[in-house]
Amino acid sequence: MSPAVPLLVKHLGRVDYEPTWRAMQAFTASRTDATPDELWLVEHPPVYTLGLAGKPEHLIAETTVPVVKIDRGGQITYHGPGQAVVYLLVDIARRGVKVRGMVDLIEATLLDLLQEYGIAGALKDGAPGVYVDGAKIAALGLKISRGCSYHGLALNVDLDLAAFAAINPCGYPGLASTRLADFGVRDGVAAVHEKLAARLAVKLELATRPQAVAA
Repeated sequence: MSPAVPLLVKHLGRVDYEPTWRAMQAFTASRTDATPDELWLVEHPPVYTLGLAGKPEHLIAETTVPVVKIDRGGQITYHGPGQAVVYLLVDIARRGVKVRGMVDLIEATLLDLLQEYGIAGALKDGAPGVYVDGAKIAALGLKISRGCSYHGLALNVDLDLAAFAAINPCGYPGLASTRLADFGVRDGVAAVHEKLAARLAVKLELATRPQAVAA
């Protein structure tokens, strides 16, 4: 049997967005074939992030919250305290996982966790992320560089949803947002982080092709 690909889980706490993004870029640029994959568990102070194809007009109200233009796919989204963010710094080429497979893996992880909480999550064609009764509860976006992923997922735990009123979330006017707390979930961000990391680790191991690891 081929050896497992090393995976480290790092709890970074509440950290500013832009330095964390730059650290992901640096990590990905400097990693080698022997570098373990990492999951970074973080919260961010309030920030809007605008993806590569993001249109500034999707910021529809004046705000004092910073807007950061970044290198993931997708449009504009919001991060803030009370949101569980997991960055997946994964050598997908080494694992033999395609980009679509990574997106599917993240979505399946989120759906499984919602089910554990007794919440019926759903996907939407052409609209990445996870929804409950038509409202978005989790966003995801990845950047692939040198066969490696970074960025990841953001799940609303007890996030103040008012900030979404200033944007067309992910480019969709009028898209409602929701959070775990709205469904009676009392777990905080730390507990949700732990559950997400555990599920992601299992799914990454299951998705890894033995022949890719051995190569």
